[in-house]
Amino acid sequence: MAELFGEAFEAELADVSVELERIRDLGSAVGSSLTRSLRGAISEGRSLRTLLADIGRAFADVALKAALRPFGDLVSGGIESLFAGINPALAPVRPFAKGGVLSAPTYFPMAGQWGLAGEAGSEAILPLRRGADGRLGVAAGGGQAVTVNFNVTASDARSFAAAEAEVSAMLLRAVRRGTRGS
Repeated sequence: MAELFGEAFEAELADVSVELERIRDLGSAVGSSLTRSLRGAISEGRSLRTLLADIGRAFADVALKAALRPFGDLVSGGIESLFAGINPALAPVRPFAKGGVLSAPTYFPMAGQWGLAGEAGSEAILPLRRGADGRLGVAAGGGQAVTVNFNVTASDARSFAAAEAEVSAMLLRAVRRGTRGS
């Protein structure tokens, strides 16, 4: 799906999925609290007033848990960031085999030392690939084959031979345009 809509859309979709999961959990918790309260009231013969107080407490408990969840996530994320800042090797691993953008200071291991990227703003990671000529360069696109067709209309062999230089020049221009775009 990332190829069709891009990584930003995929990340937004994942965020929506997480929120829908939270809503489903909240609804499930409310439903089970109501069922538990009703079952208890019927089996124990409690009054309507006691039943409504139990339901109110259950709703308050569910709402409090939902309200405090982001705070718990914040504390958990803060502790994780603290340990990752002290020792970058403890941070989650994000692959960049297809490239990417670092928009915050990011540590990475190098031979015998640590590197730091993104400390002065966004920086790009670009995968490198060897070309047909052996040179190392930025990988751009899929490197698909391109077909170039030339139609030459000539009345005889002499006029075809005269057009040969013009056809060669057109072919050279097409090849140059193709290599400029890659």
